Order: sequence, then structure tokens, then C-alpha cells
Amino acid sequence: MDFSFLYGTLLTLLTGVPLTLQLAVSSVALGTVLAIVLALARLSGLPLLAWPTRFYVFVFRSTPLLVQIFLIYHGLGQFPAIRTSFLWPILREPYWCALIALTLNTAAYSSEVIRGALLSVPSGQIEAARACGMRTTVLYRRIVFPLTLRQALPAYGNEFILMVKATSLASIITLMEVTGLAAKLISQSFRAIEILVVAGAIYLLINFLVTRLLQWADYGLTGHLRLPPVSVDAQQRGAR
Repeated sequence: MDFSFLYGTLLTLLTGVPLTLQLAVSSVALGTVLAIVLALARLSGLPLLAWPTRFYVFVFRSTPLLVQIFLIYHGLGQFPAIRTSFLWPILREPYWCALIALTLNTAAYSSEVIRGALLSVPSGQIEAARACGMRTTVLYRRIVFPLTLRQALPAYGNEFILMVKATSLASIITLMEVTGLAAKLISQSFRAIEILVVAGAIYLLINFLVTRLLQWADYGLTGHLRLPPVSVDAQQRGAR
């Protein structure tokens, strides 16, 4: 095994990590905002809002992300109205097309996570808050959203990990993130196994750190669910 080649490959692929993280973090952040809007529209009970939201979620969850990237990057440029509009400076850039596709895709999945978390909030707590005269904005800020965050965090963590891996598809439209740099090195050296092993190790390390951060956040949010340690004296008194 050529360790010098592996080391050089690692240094080269690490230069693509900032772009990978930028795509993942930006898409999840923007997708979260859109997902909240979609979830609230789905739960509004208004058919004019609920049915378009259902259709949006169905389309983006039922089609491959790669097809969505191609449609945005290659498809929209075929319309003269798009090429002459103010959107063209954005839609002709691979980075923005990849970010838009990732954002729309994760928003569809995340909206269902948020919707389920909102439905899991105990109705008794909401009724008690309203009986105390709490305003709707305060109710959502102090009760609904904290409980929703606690319920949605594990599933949302999985979505973030999936988005980190999904950024590899951005290499298809010439973005030089980790996978894009790996493909370039393979075309130059024809040493696919070593390069792909290093690329996989980088994704593995990123997701390992993300998993640890999510576990730390989940531990902080669920402290009230853990019973305090019982002292030896208390155990002895209970035994008596």
C-alpha cells in the first residue's frame, strides 16, 4: 500500500470539505425554514394550503435527488423566459442549482418530521396554556416549539447525515467538493480504490462528528427524563 499516495490524496480531498459542509449546512438551514412553513400549511386545515403542500412533498420524496439536480441545472435553462429573467445569474451557476435542489429535497422530508413532532405535542399542555391566558405566539415559543424540537431532533439528525452524503451528487454538475475532487484524481491516476477509500473515510469522519454533536444536543434536551442517581443511604432506607 502506497501511504505517500494516500496521504497526498487525503490532503487534496480535504480541500473539498469546506464546500461539502457549506452545501450540507446551508441546505439544511434553508430547508428547515421551508419545512416549518410546509408543516404549518399541512396542519392548517385549509385545502388551498394543504393540498399543494401534499403534492410538493409527494413529488420531491418520490423522485431521485439526482433527477431533481439535473432538472434544475440542465432543464430550467431550456426556457427562454428563464434565461432572460433576473433568476438566470443564479440558475446558471452549479453551486446555486445544487443548493436549491438539496434545499427543496430536504424540506420535503423535514416537513414530515416537523409535522409529526408538532402532532406529538400533548394537547393537555396546549389547553392548559390557553386556559392560563397565554397568547398564541408565546404558546408556540415556550411550549410547542421546544417540545417539537425535542421530538424531531433524532430524525432531523438522520436527515442532516443524509444531506452530508447527498452533497456528493453535486459533483455531477462540476462542483469540486470531496467526491468531485476524488473523481478528478481517479481520472488522472486510475487508482480508484485508494482514492475512494480516502473519500469514504472523510465522509465517515464528518458524520461521526455530526453524530456526536447530535447525541450531545439530545442529552441536553432530555435531562428531565433521566432519574437522579439514588444514593446508598436512600437504597438502604428503601430496603428497610
